[in-house]
Amino acid sequence: MSDADATLQPRKSGLTRRQKRALSRGAQYVVFVAAVIAFAVAADWGRLKNQFAQWDLVKQMFPDVITLALKNTVLYTMSGFVVGLVLGLVIALMRLSPVGPYRWLAGIYIEIFRGLPALLIFVFVGVAVPLAFPGTEIPGGTYGKVALALGLVSAAYMAETIRAGIQAVPKGQMEAARSLGFSHARAMVSIIIPQAFRIVIPPLTNELVLLFKDSSLVLFLGVTLEERELTKFGRDLASQTANSTPILVAGLCYLLVTVPLGFVVRRLEAKAGEATK
Repeated sequence: MSDADATLQPRKSGLTRRQKRALSRGAQYVVFVAAVIAFAVAADWGRLKNQFAQWDLVKQMFPDVITLALKNTVLYTMSGFVVGLVLGLVIALMRLSPVGPYRWLAGIYIEIFRGLPALLIFVFVGVAVPLAFPGTEIPGGTYGKVALALGLVSAAYMAETIRAGIQAVPKGQMEAARSLGFSHARAMVSIIIPQAFRIVIPPLTNELVLLFKDSSLVLFLGVTLEERELTKFGRDLASQTANSTPILVAGLCYLLVTVPLGFVVRRLEAKAGEATK
C-alpha cells in the first residue's frame, strides 16, 4: 500500500468497545453534574424557601396531616382495593367463562372502565347515582362512595391481571384436580385461584400504589373536614395561608407510603423472576 493510500484509510481510535462505553457514561455524568450545578446556581433559593419551606406551617399541619389526612387516604385506598379485588375476581372468572354473555359483559365492563378517566367515575358515583336512584344512599357515606368509585376503576385492571394469572397456571393442575374427583368450581377455588394470586401479587401491589394516588380524587365528592385526605388537606391549608408548603408536605406524605410500596413491588418481581428460572 502506498503512502497516499494509507492516508485515505480511517484511523482507528485505539479504544476497545468497553472503553468507549465507559467514556460515553463519563460524558453523560459530566453533563448531568453540570446541569445540576447550573440549576443550583440559577435558582432563587430564598424565594423557594419562602414558598415551599415555611417551618411554622409545617408544625401547624402536625399531627392532623398524619392522624387525619394520611389515615383517611389509607382507609380510602384499602377499601377501594378490597372492592376492586373482589369485583375484579368475579369479572376475571366471567371473562374466562364458557358462557358467551358472561364473557361479553366482562369485556364491555373492562373496556369502559379502563377507558374512562377515574375523575368521571367519581362524578358518576357522587352525582349520577343519587339522581338515578332518588332516596338511595351508598352505605358508609363518603367512605362508601370512595370505595365504590375506586373499586369500579381498579376492578377493570385487576380483572385482566387476575385473568392472566389464572391462565398462567399450568393446565395440568386443573386436569390433576379433576382426576382426583374435584369439581371444576372446587378446583378453581382450592387450587387454581390460590396459585394465580401468588403469580399476580406484584402487579396487584402496583395497582395498590396507583389507587393510593387516585384517592386524591375524593375531593370531587365533597367531603367534610374530618373526611379530608392528603391532597384536600394540603390544598385547604395552602389556600388559607397563600403558601405552597402544605402541598409539599402532603406530597412527602404520599412518598412516605408509595416509595416503600414501590420497593416491595420490585422485590416481589425479583423473587418471581428467580422462581421462574
